[in-house]
Amino acid sequence: MTNRLAASTSPYLQQHAQNPVHWQEWGEDAFAEARRRDVPLLVSIGYASCHWCHVMAHESFEDEGTAAYMNEHFVNVKVDREERPDVDAVFMAATQATTGQGGWPMTVFTTPDGRPFYCGTYFPPQPVGGLASFRQVLEAVADAWRTQRADLEHNAGLLGDALGSRPAVGPGQGPLSDAALEAATAAARDEVTGDYDAQNGGFGAAPKFPPSLVLEWLLRRAARAHDIVAMDMAEHTLTAMARGGMADQIGGGFARYSVDGRWTVPHFEKMLEDNALLLRVYLHWWRATGSALALDVVERTARWMTRALHTDQGAFASSLDADTDGVEGLTYVWTPAQLVEVLGEEDGTWAAEVYAVTEAGTFEHGTSVLQLRHDPGADAAERLASVRRRLLKARRARPQPARDDKVVAAWNGLAIAALAEAGAMLGHRQWVGAALRAAALLDTVHLRTEPTGPDGAPQTRLLRTSRDGVAGSAPGVLADYAHVAEGFLTLYSATDDEHWYVRAGELLETVLTRFADGEGGFFDTADDRTDPVLARLQRPQEIADGPAPSGQSAAAGALLAYSALSGFARHRQAAELALAAPLAIAPRAPRACGWALATADAMLDGPVQVAVVGRGLDPSTAELAQVAWRSTAPGHVLAVGDPERMEVVGTRVPLLEGRTLVDGLAAAYVCRGFVCDLPTTQPAQLARSLGGGATAAGAR
Repeated sequence: MTNRLAASTSPYLQQHAQNPVHWQEWGEDAFAEARRRDVPLLVSIGYASCHWCHVMAHESFEDEGTAAYMNEHFVNVKVDREERPDVDAVFMAATQATTGQGGWPMTVFTTPDGRPFYCGTYFPPQPVGGLASFRQVLEAVADAWRTQRADLEHNAGLLGDALGSRPAVGPGQGPLSDAALEAATAAARDEVTGDYDAQNGGFGAAPKFPPSLVLEWLLRRAARAHDIVAMDMAEHTLTAMARGGMADQIGGGFARYSVDGRWTVPHFEKMLEDNALLLRVYLHWWRATGSALALDVVERTARWMTRALHTDQGAFASSLDADTDGVEGLTYVWTPAQLVEVLGEEDGTWAAEVYAVTEAGTFEHGTSVLQLRHDPGADAAERLASVRRRLLKARRARPQPARDDKVVAAWNGLAIAALAEAGAMLGHRQWVGAALRAAALLDTVHLRTEPTGPDGAPQTRLLRTSRDGVAGSAPGVLADYAHVAEGFLTLYSATDDEHWYVRAGELLETVLTRFADGEGGFFDTADDRTDPVLARLQRPQEIADGPAPSGQSAAAGALLAYSALSGFARHRQAAELALAAPLAIAPRAPRACGWALATADAMLDGPVQVAVVGRGLDPSTAELAQVAWRSTAPGHVLAVGDPERMEVVGTRVPLLEGRTLVDGLAAAYVCRGFVCDLPTTQPAQLARSLGGGATAAGAR
C-alpha cells in the first residue's frame, strides 16, 4: 500500500509513501480536494535527515488510528523543506509569529485556500509536560472547524494580513560608500567580539552551529585590515571545531551542529551545504597561515564529500541521516572495549586516550564521540593514520545512516565552488574534475532556456532539485541561482573554460530581471515562479543568513565576482544595492550577516582582479596562476587565457581582453576596477603585488 508520495523525486516524501496517512504533495490537487470536501489542510514540513521528523513519523504517521483520523478530517500534505524552501519560509514565518518559535517537523493547519490558522512543530503521541498530544491537537482543530469556523477564518485572515504586510526587507538605501562599508564592518566586528566564546571558540551558547560565514568574513577582514583579533577568533574557533566531536575524526566531514558549547557531542546528520562551506573556510585558513591542521581538514573533508555524497550522475547528494536504524549516532560512537577489539590492546588503549573515549562515555549508554583535543605529535602521525584506517574499515562494516540522494542546485553550487578552488589551489585535479561533473549535471538537467526574458527573449531558468538524473518540478529560488553562478565562476577560474563564465552571466541576468524587488534588493522567488497560494500570503524575502548565505547576500557576492571579471557596472551596482539591507542590521546582528560582511570586505578591497596570460602547457603559466590562487586578497578573481586560443577565437571574458605575453613569457596583470599594474612574469613579484598573498601557505 502506498499513498500519492510514491512517485515523488524527494527521498523525504518517499519515506512517507507507505504511511497509512493519505499524504499528497503540495499543489493545486490538494487545495482542490480540500475545497471539495470543505476540510482544512494539515501541512507537515520536514526533511530527510531530520531526527524529530522521523520520531513523529514513527509515533503518529505510522499509527493506523491516528492516520485514519487524519484522513477523515483533513487533506494531508507533506512538504520537503529542502525541495520547497518557499513553502517552508512562509509557513515558518507563520509558525514563529503565532508560537514564538519554529523548527522541524513543522505542523500547520490551513483553510482550503492555504491560509494558516494554527501552527506548531513536533507533537508527541501522549501529553508530555504541558504539551498536548498530536491526537488531542487533531481533535481540537477538527472540532473548532465544525463549531468555531468563523473564528478560525477570522484568525487566518488576520495572520495572512500580518504576513502580507510585514516587509522582510526595508526600503533600499542606495549604494553604500566605502566609508559606510568600513563603518558597518567595524561595528559588526566589535559586536561579534562580545558574543565570542573565548574559552571554547565559536559564538554564543549551545547549541553551536559552525559559524562558517562569520569565519570567512573574519579571515577576509584579517587579511584586508590586518585585524589580529579577527584572526585569533577565527583560528581558535576553527581549531576547536576541527578537534571536537562535530568533526568526524576518522571519516572526514562535519556533523550539522554541536549540542553542547564545547563542540563535543554532535547532532549527527551530515549536510552537503555545511561541508562545502567548511571545506572552503578551512582552505582559506590554510592559505592564510599554512596550518597543518587546516590542510588535514581540507583533504579529509574533500575526500569525504567526493566519496560519501557523490551520485552516479556526477553531482552531490544532500545529506546523511542523523539516525542509523532509528538510533542517533549508532554508526559513529565507540567504547574503549570496541577500540581494543578492532585495534588490539596496545593501539586500542592508545586510541582511547588520543580520541577521549572513556568508560563513562561522552555520549549515551557509555559510548563516546571521537575527539582529537590534542595533537599527538609528528612522531605519532603514522600511527594515528593507521588507527584511522582500521577504525574506518571497521565502521564501514556497521549499519550505515540513510542518504538523501536528492541533488539541490544551491548546495551543489557551493560544493562546486569549494572543490574547484581547493583542487586548483592544492593541485588535486580530481577535485576539480568532481566539481566539473557536478556542474555538467546542473547544466544539462537543472538549467532550461525559456522565452521568458524581455520581449520574449531567451532566458536561462533553473530547477531546484533532481534525483537519479531526473529534474523535479520545483523552480529554483534566489539562492539556487546565486550559488550555482558562484560555483560556475569559480569553476571557470579553475578550468579556463569560458562556458562556465557565460552560464554564470546568464543566471545572474535572470536574477536581475526576475527577482529584483524594485528597491535594490531581491525576492527569494522569481516574479513568474512564485507559488500562487503563497503569493496571497507573502512573497518570501530573507536577508539574514542561515547555515548558508541568504539568497540576497549570495546574489551580492556572485554579482560582485561577475562584475570583477566582466567590468559590467550594472552588476557592481546591483551588488552594492543588495548589500544595503543586510549591512544595515549587521552591526546589531553580525552572526546573521556573515556573507554580506565578507562581500563588503571584498568590495572594499576592489576586489582584486588577476589576469594570467600564457600558453596552456607552459609551467610558468601554472606557477603564476598558483600564486594568484593562494592570494589572501578578499574575494579576488582570476582569469587565465591562452594567447594563441584568444587570437583565433577571441575571449568572452573582458578581464582578458588586450592581455599579451611579455617578451614571449607568461605574464600576470593585477588590476582593481580594470586599472592594472604593469604586468609581471615573476611569481615573487606577483605575490608582492597581491599584498603578500601566498606567503604563509605558499612558502610551505
